[in-house]
Amino acid sequence: MTTGENSNDIQWLKACFIRGGTSKGVFFNAADLPADRAERDALFCAMMGSPDPNGRQLDGMGGGISSLSKVMIVDTASDDEHDLTYTFAQVAVDTTSVDYSANCGNLSSAIAPFALEAGLLTLPDGEHAVRLFNTNTSKTVIARLTVVGGRAQVHGDFALPGVAGTGSPITLEYPDPAGSRTSGLLPTGNATDIVHDEGGDIEVSLVDACLPMVFVRASDVNADPTQLSFDGTEVMARLERIRAAGAKLMGMEPAQAAPKIAVVAPPTAAPLLDGTQLEAEGHDVLVRTLSMQKTHKAVPGTGAMCIAAAASIKGGIIAEAIGSSELRSVRIGTPSGAVTAGARYDGNALAATQLVRSARILMRGEVAAP
Repeated sequence: MTTGENSNDIQWLKACFIRGGTSKGVFFNAADLPADRAERDALFCAMMGSPDPNGRQLDGMGGGISSLSKVMIVDTASDDEHDLTYTFAQVAVDTTSVDYSANCGNLSSAIAPFALEAGLLTLPDGEHAVRLFNTNTSKTVIARLTVVGGRAQVHGDFALPGVAGTGSPITLEYPDPAGSRTSGLLPTGNATDIVHDEGGDIEVSLVDACLPMVFVRASDVNADPTQLSFDGTEVMARLERIRAAGAKLMGMEPAQAAPKIAVVAPPTAAPLLDGTQLEAEGHDVLVRTLSMQKTHKAVPGTGAMCIAAAASIKGGIIAEAIGSSELRSVRIGTPSGAVTAGARYDGNALAATQLVRSARILMRGEVAAP
């Protein structure tokens, strides 16, 4: 962090601006940030342009929605089992809240590319499995990527719904992902539970794999599952109440970033954000996920893996919508298209989840935190 005589009290921090999956965020070497969390969080808000009552973050690096208002803090690992350690911070758009209650699956794909660029990791050319430790969840993530010329390979033929063009695939594997913030895969021990809401009792599935999630049938909350956004509607307000009630049943305080809630329906033809249509035969389950009280334009990466894990839970809402509990690779219908995530079970125990993303470093240099 540097401050010049004529900087007008602006703090300049070394950083990279990176797309990871369907999210973008600002990445820092932990050594370049203050150790005090309150000071650090204030810097993050100033840098991202929060709080912004207009909801656009025009005076910062943020993009006005949760998937574009993210920070990653990366460091070398302190143990022999991992290559890197990282912490995810979700910066609110309209308040000064900085939430550490969950990991970001999309931006997890960019941890190794950033570390290579920042000199925190050195790898020869070829295929590599980089072991990451996420401090938000105290879980391991394995990132498999190709290195060319000391950097993560950028170009490739992998197409990711919601991202224009193609790139080199980065495969994320989450070993033992159950209980990321709660007691286990099914925090209550039940495939479904009842939450009490002023609009009537609602049946939900409460699942925690990579990310704690509350799943609710679209039909039970009078939501049109093909609708691209529920923002500003009574459906959104009701879903937020259900999310908070579900959090309490899971033994969690309902933080802004977790648990997340998703509206679920069987495969249905639905419009996409790019103006095309997702056909019913092109996905296994139709989902609309809410993030930070906004409708996600795709699906959180960790959320996609939670859905894949939930697909094998007999009697659960996800398996019911799919019409089977036998799927191990699930095509999830989102506003941006079908996203595929996988889950592997050893008997009845969830062994791992998997997701393929791509990532690209968009900028490196210094970012201003006034």
